[in-house]
Amino acid sequence: MGLSSEKVEKYLLVFFIAIPLVFITVTSMYKISNNLPPFEGFHKVLLGGKYHQNVTDEFLSKVVPNATNNNSLGLLEGRGIVQNMTHQNLGEGREEKNNTGEVHQGKTQNNYTASQGIATDEAPTNESKNLSTNDSNSTTHIENHDDKFLDGLLASGFDESRCLSRYQSHLYRKASPYKPSPYLISKLRNYEQLHKKCGPNTRSYNRTMTKIIIPSSSKTHHHNHHHYNDNVAATTCKYVVWSPANGLGNRMISIAATFLYAVLTERVLLVRFGPDMHGLFCEPFQESTWILPKNSPFWRNENVETYQSVLAKVDKGRNLTLLGQLSLPSVMFMNPQHRSDDPQSFFHCDHHQEALKKVAVLIVESDQYFVPSLFMTPSFSFDLNNMFPEKDAVFHHVGRYLFHPSNEAWGQITRFYDAYLAKADERIGFQVRVFKPSSTPHQAIMNLLLSCAIENKILPKIDTRNSASNAKNTNHTLKAVLVASLYPEYAENLRTMYLRGATITGEVIGVYQPSHEQEQKFNDNVHNIKALVDMYLLSLCDVLVTTSLSTFGYVAHGFRGLKPWLLYRLTSNGTHFPACVRDLSPEPCFHFAPQHQCNGKLKQHFSTSFPHMFQCKDYYRGVKLVDGVVD
Repeated sequence: MGLSSEKVEKYLLVFFIAIPLVFITVTSMYKISNNLPPFEGFHKVLLGGKYHQNVTDEFLSKVVPNATNNNSLGLLEGRGIVQNMTHQNLGEGREEKNNTGEVHQGKTQNNYTASQGIATDEAPTNESKNLSTNDSNSTTHIENHDDKFLDGLLASGFDESRCLSRYQSHLYRKASPYKPSPYLISKLRNYEQLHKKCGPNTRSYNRTMTKIIIPSSSKTHHHNHHHYNDNVAATTCKYVVWSPANGLGNRMISIAATFLYAVLTERVLLVRFGPDMHGLFCEPFQESTWILPKNSPFWRNENVETYQSVLAKVDKGRNLTLLGQLSLPSVMFMNPQHRSDDPQSFFHCDHHQEALKKVAVLIVESDQYFVPSLFMTPSFSFDLNNMFPEKDAVFHHVGRYLFHPSNEAWGQITRFYDAYLAKADERIGFQVRVFKPSSTPHQAIMNLLLSCAIENKILPKIDTRNSASNAKNTNHTLKAVLVASLYPEYAENLRTMYLRGATITGEVIGVYQPSHEQEQKFNDNVHNIKALVDMYLLSLCDVLVTTSLSTFGYVAHGFRGLKPWLLYRLTSNGTHFPACVRDLSPEPCFHFAPQHQCNGKLKQHFSTSFPHMFQCKDYYRGVKLVDGVVD
């Protein structure tokens, strides 16, 4: 039976209405997933939750390695990662200061008085630490495993409550441009096992100590020969005992050098920490201390033969045949600080390192960063080159691995930072050391400091033409200037200058100083804690100006991993041009490098013979490690 014309018209009408609707629906589905065929995109929209899970796992694989699909979303939410996942956060989050609502110890207290260079009598608040998706100036920090453990540099498993800085330091500093090599990480994990096995109060430690003979004063007095012990060769553990010299900066760089020597020679590092060093650092190794036990006979150097006296028997170390045959004592004292006539100048030579293997306990007293001499030693070159592909990051890695401020020091660091530095758009650190206060007026150093800062555009100039010229300036950039010095004059002068006059850029300058002790104090625990706080706060700055030859400054820019501006070391009422120069690398300078080649011939400067080693900018005799080519 045929269709009537009326029915045909109805079918055609329905057909022409339906076709556009289907086309619109399919097109919409395709737009939802423009990289997939229309129906595949439609399928994922229908699956909803599973599609969300797949996206989350893809992101999770980048920030939390080895996570499984079953618990990925919960893990992300638990670590505070899900919130505010913008492209900017994902691509740049690790480069910015954390603004999460992390609660830090004792934020409501502040034991410091800080000079302020901003037009308010109140310290900045901690509001910037609270995360807000509505604040265009806030940056969400994406915390992940690599952040907390510094890309594998630090081992897990420590009690966080006993050392807050170990787990919180990454919240206060930008991500390092240097990544620890897998070889370095492996060597550190191996050392940790050695320390756990041979550290104080272990069975291996006690067994080794019973085999080591310390010559008595009577034996030393009556017998003019080197006392040695045949049992030493059978000991499973060997040690290097670090002994302090000079101030905290010197101590920290020399501890770092001694630790690296311990790793290279498979010795256990023990430190002589007196009362003035107590409460500064957390224990760096698990299940064992690095502090020399109080009942150890190695707290004193009496009756311990020196490396120098031993080598005097073999033509100051030049006679290789006799040196190889020499019976060395089981305990020996050495100081790797070199003079032109010092036989310890051969410390960097393989034949000396081979001889030192016979010594069970090596007591090292130094205030120097003698790491460059380790790079001069051929037998260490393979390990060092693989541990540190970037030669200018040795102290950066070793220092961050070893030195974790105690909870007392960390509380002072975080309270000061949160109160005065956290809200700044840029943090600038000045470390001013006065080597000869009696002959160097403060104004001369202040003029030098300003010349360096203004000429290199570290700080803006003052607009002297019109004090109100920037009243309507839209530039609201806040720069926080941190001054570390024993004297208050430099911070006070900077603060006064930027309060009385507007800057030509419109930037607002705040000036803060944590402490000013007036003089360096030795054997003083409180003084050392303040020094550590100053060093660490400096290392949180974006730009650093430090004083030439100052190990205090070396620690700060080494921690930070940036090349500082080196302020000329002024020792009189004069001036110098240029006021400062940019350093070659973040590495500390080894002030007293060896002056002998291993064949005994004098060499004027080792920087001409070793790659990645250059003459220091701040001391003509010194050498430092540099990565790359120096113009």
